[in-house]
Amino acid sequence: VQLQASGGGLVQAGGSLRLSCVVSGVIFSNDDMGWFRQAPGQEREFVVAINWRLGKTLYAESVKGRFAISRDVAKNTVHLQMNGLKPEDTAAYYCALRRSLRVRPLSSFEHDYNDWGQGTQVTVSS
Repeated sequence: VQLQASGGGLVQAGGSLRLSCVVSGVIFSNDDMGWFRQAPGQEREFVVAINWRLGKTLYAESVKGRFAISRDVAKNTVHLQMNGLKPEDTAAYYCALRRSLRVRPLSSFEHDYNDWGQGTQVTVSS
């Protein structure tokens, strides 16, 4: 399976961007999709996750109310709508796929995710 992330760019503080991640291959109903980000010199951190079948979501506190994840099952695509962007949101954003045979609580731990896309850079200027 391959994950292809896109949609990053340069935006002013307060602006918006929409990231997309297309998955080539099968996404099973109990799988989860997640977004993580990594700023220069920092560890990769969790942003948001969504269960593919149920659509349940889990957000990091730092992005609640500003970011929204959605999925297009027909297109094997997950989107991340980012509003009210702040300079501290500047990072490379990665999408990830977590395989699961059954529905489990969503995870914010990167080691739980099996497949990763390449990063797409988001830069927010002040």
